[in-house]
Amino acid sequence: MLSSKADRSTARPTGDRADDAEMFELAPVSLWLEDYSGLKRLFAQWRAEGVTSLRDHLLADTARVESCSSLIRVIKVNRKTLSLYEAADLPQLVDNLGRIFRNDMLKTHIEELVQLWDGETEFFSNTVNYTLSGKRLDIQLRGGVLPGHEDQWDRVLIAIEDVTERETARRQLATSETYARGLFEHSPVSLWVEDFSCVKHLLDDARRQGISDFRVFTDVHPEFVSRCMSEIRVIDVNRHTLDLFAAPDKQTLLMRLGDVFRDEMREHFREQLIDLWNGRTFQQREVVNYSLTGDEMHLHLQFSVLPGHEKDWSLVQVALTDITARKRAEAYLEYLGKHDVLTKLYNRTFYVDELNRLERKGPFPVSIAIIDLNGLKAANDQLGHAAGDALLRRAGEVLSKAVDKPSYAARIGGDEFALLMPGTDEREAAMVMEGIENMLEVNNQFYTGLPLSFAMGAATSQPGERLEAVVKRADLLMYQAKRAYYATAAE
Repeated sequence: MLSSKADRSTARPTGDRADDAEMFELAPVSLWLEDYSGLKRLFAQWRAEGVTSLRDHLLADTARVESCSSLIRVIKVNRKTLSLYEAADLPQLVDNLGRIFRNDMLKTHIEELVQLWDGETEFFSNTVNYTLSGKRLDIQLRGGVLPGHEDQWDRVLIAIEDVTERETARRQLATSETYARGLFEHSPVSLWVEDFSCVKHLLDDARRQGISDFRVFTDVHPEFVSRCMSEIRVIDVNRHTLDLFAAPDKQTLLMRLGDVFRDEMREHFREQLIDLWNGRTFQQREVVNYSLTGDEMHLHLQFSVLPGHEKDWSLVQVALTDITARKRAEAYLEYLGKHDVLTKLYNRTFYVDELNRLERKGPFPVSIAIIDLNGLKAANDQLGHAAGDALLRRAGEVLSKAVDKPSYAARIGGDEFALLMPGTDEREAAMVMEGIENMLEVNNQFYTGLPLSFAMGAATSQPGERLEAVVKRADLLMYQAKRAYYATAAE
């Protein structure tokens, strides 16, 4: 509604007309009584000139919209209108209509005019006005030609409702939603929004059936865990999730969830169900998932039922942080703590711990071999430490293949090694020693240069004998073999 002229008549109505006038004046919404007859005559002129689409006609030259507005005459407004627009009286209001109706209204005003052009006697719009002090007003406008004035449009009643508070709240909500969506989409961790309501129904049904020990129940009925897993509905995932799982799009990821959550994940999910059964709706744990390319990923999972959904679990958030690099680093540090880097065998720390464990728990008999690498000092002195390191690596290759778990091979000194063989008697230990001799022969055929040679001694525990004594016996036998080696070499 754009208006330009006012009827400043001061005649006071009487009787029923006085009641109507009072209701108009005291109405709680802004009311405008206007004369659109000049607009109707302009429409008739344009039709005669061949205009068929008013919208196209006005958009082709927006100055025509101003022509329409200039023909609308304000007859009167009520008190609410003056208060809403901060005007002292009707003349001040009319004289400042250009400040009230700005370009923000252009598009909606065209739509109002089109509704009248199309034969409607009522029109509606949501638009923006301004008070005389410049304050923005979001308004909802309803207009209609009064009964008996349909031919001339000389009486049109406009009702304006101030919806600024509602629209401001809506815009703030939209801004908040955009902000929240941005945080979700661009989060540096994988975020999943899921519906666990069916899972809750299954747990509630199990409880109603008298299940009390849920862990035992899932031990006996592992298919229940699988069913719960299949009832989870994924509502949304963010961009980082697609990158993390190497998925081209959400649809592909959701169609291949079976490739993502498999193997170890079933046991992790069982523990998650047990926590939910016990009322823990916020959980953290480490899990293993797989990307769509098959890569194993170690993830830190944080599960939380979102506020307001505690009764039905219909909205939960799962946050996954990739800790694969950390787990690999931890595994490597653990490896370094137990292994010799050069030979890849276990180190002396592991050897001592394992020896103490076998002392306490067995199984007996325990056979122990002490092995010394012949010629390492000479190789280092004559050919350099690179040649000596090469011999040590070859020794590691042979000894790592000599025994299988629960037996272990360890480097316990510069050129000294040990084999711990639980549950192995003398005959079996002798077979291991013979196997090492055979592997030495093959190794020396494969590698050119210095030959690989061991001095070895093996001993088997007797009932009640300390393993420390077994090590000493094996060590003595090794030194006997070493003296024999150097005596032969000197001949």
